[in-house]
Amino acid sequence: MVWWFPGSVDWTVTRRRKVSSLAVLVVVCYAAAAIGGLATDGSVSGWFQTLKRPSFQPPDWLFGPVWTVLYGLMAVAAWLVYLKTGRVRSTPMTLFMIQLVLNVAWSIIFFGLHRPGLAVFDIIALLSAIIATTVAFWRVSTTSGVLMLPYLAWVMFASALNISLWHLNA
Repeated sequence: MVWWFPGSVDWTVTRRRKVSSLAVLVVVCYAAAAIGGLATDGSVSGWFQTLKRPSFQPPDWLFGPVWTVLYGLMAVAAWLVYLKTGRVRSTPMTLFMIQLVLNVAWSIIFFGLHRPGLAVFDIIALLSAIIATTVAFWRVSTTSGVLMLPYLAWVMFASALNISLWHLNA
């Protein structure tokens, strides 16, 4: 730090803090993806293949790439909010963590427990949490709010899929 200039910033520390905070958020998001993936893994090629599917069900290979991009966008959105607020303990970041937990819970409920009906309740809570997170992020950083929109749209679509799968297989 250049101590002789009042208000000066140690750019090395600031840059290191920015990079490390992004790395932490990327790890958190992809750890959630990995946990969800563990719950999903055995069921996709087994139980899930036995279900009647709606006509608008995308091909199975599409889900992995879409979720990979969405988790990356979520991490960057949360990072931008963190940079603006400088706080991990804030309403936007708390909402972010809540929706991430609900996201993982959905994979466990739907694929791990084979409970599409129960998963509908989780995905509705997840959708509500994503909306709240997106609004909270938007208030801090418009870019963060925009980065959450593809995730919101995908989970809206996933909600319709979940409800259809439940209905078709009840």
